[in-house]
Amino acid sequence: MKSRPILPPQGSARTHILSLLLLLATSRSGRAEDTLAVKDQSYQEGDNRIRVDTTYSQLDADLSTSTHFKVMGLIDAIAGSTPTGEKAAVPGGQVPLAHMHDRRKAWNAELSHQFERVSLTAGFANSRESDYFSNGYSLNGVIDFNEKNTSLLLGYGRADDRINEEKLGWTITRPKTSNDFLVGVNQIIDANTSVSANISYGQARGYMSDPYKIVSTTMLDLDPGTYYTVPENRPMERNKLSVFLGLNRNFEAANGALEASYRYYHDTYGINSSTLTLLWLQKMGENVTVQPSIRYYRQSAADFYYVDPDRSGVITSYGALGETGTGHGPFYSSDYRLAYMQSVDVGLKVVWQVRRWLEVSAAYDRYADRGLDHATPQSAYFKANVFTFGLKFIH
Repeated sequence: MKSRPILPPQGSARTHILSLLLLLATSRSGRAEDTLAVKDQSYQEGDNRIRVDTTYSQLDADLSTSTHFKVMGLIDAIAGSTPTGEKAAVPGGQVPLAHMHDRRKAWNAELSHQFERVSLTAGFANSRESDYFSNGYSLNGVIDFNEKNTSLLLGYGRADDRINEEKLGWTITRPKTSNDFLVGVNQIIDANTSVSANISYGQARGYMSDPYKIVSTTMLDLDPGTYYTVPENRPMERNKLSVFLGLNRNFEAANGALEASYRYYHDTYGINSSTLTLLWLQKMGENVTVQPSIRYYRQSAADFYYVDPDRSGVITSYGALGETGTGHGPFYSSDYRLAYMQSVDVGLKVVWQVRRWLEVSAAYDRYADRGLDHATPQSAYFKANVFTFGLKFIH
């Protein structure tokens, strides 16, 4: 069969990767002192896939006894190969890859104020890539009850995103907005134990497809038997619901502590997922803490995920494909990130309090994806090493 691409077979995994990096870069330290933290992180997938090198810094400062300010900035350099969504040449073989590179600059700031029983935090975030812009806004409150043994959490966040249509050669604007709401509670059980639970609901509207992902088909009415690659087409609405349960337990005899959490997630794409995270904090002497961790994630496939669209019957005419990204069906994607899959992240972090004013940290994480549908080639998935080195200056 001859090949006639309608869209250049490019690809991007930045959404998945950057979400992971932000998770790994999040500071766990308290806010009792003014601090400046600087980190370098290298995320490296195997087989010459994506590599992300990040420089990250964060300043925490007490403006008064009741007001706190935090600002964080990072720069990412992203390069490597990622699956396009196109079918492998032979069943179970190597999926086609495309090279991509970009640079991302992002920053966020938060201002918190503690009233008598209520703490309020307002935040703003900005992220810019060559082809994607995002602004985020948040407002969170914590209300204390029961002599501060019980806390009610209320949160709201909004993101306004836009694809750089000039970079992609588009003539129309492709915006996306999302709103997220959270209600939760923290409860201190005793001097060594606390539990938490929250529920969050989110709505996203706008262009939800990945502009670089394609699907393969021979079922177009243009020229039956000809092999085509065409843009994926996802719904323009996505509602999501998640439930989180957490446990913190201090073990005095072992000089350590356990952080455990479970999250259940569901959305209108048809994806259901579970995430289990365990973190142990072990004190080694007066100045060193060792933190082994494991995170297990498992999800079902999206309703419109197809390994082979030819067999799905969803792609029937070029006219329907011309509606991609406008919210009109049929919907379809071969992006492996929407497949039935699991991932495991095993990590180890060491924190050394060198001086009262200096803390040094180093961390290693091993991340591995695996498909579970026995249809998506395993070559679409990846394994990655994440190395992080940080310095924290304390005043």
